[in-house]
Amino acid sequence: QVQLVESGGGLVQAGGSLRLSCVASGRTFSNYAMGWFRQAPGKEREFVAAINWSGGRTYYVDSVKGRFTISRDNAKNTVYLQMNNLKPEDTAAYYCAPVRTGVTGAPSRIPLYDYWGQGTQVTVSS
Repeated sequence: QVQLVESGGGLVQAGGSLRLSCVASGRTFSNYAMGWFRQAPGKEREFVAAINWSGGRTYYVDSVKGRFTISRDNAKNTVYLQMNNLKPEDTAAYYCAPVRTGVTGAPSRIPLYDYWGQGTQVTVSS
């Protein structure tokens, strides 16, 4: 059974930084692209960033480009999201997920992902 454990969230002032981690188990981690997503209260879950199986390809939603960096360490079964210059609108619960078996690249479409973790809360104060 695939398990995902996100950590690293917290309360930070606008302009600050956080580094989220997601440790995966139950599947050969290096075979799958990984994505980060977020969901604010009352809003739908949205795509934030994705990274392909090797780490050689990444993709970001426009609102975080230049501020967030996704990376992975396949030896540690871990994907990271470095978040710099945080803004109040980044406040949300952040989730990681692997792509479904057979999906290639670093997609942004949420239905292409499965096995969600419990999330980690990021709160940015103004």
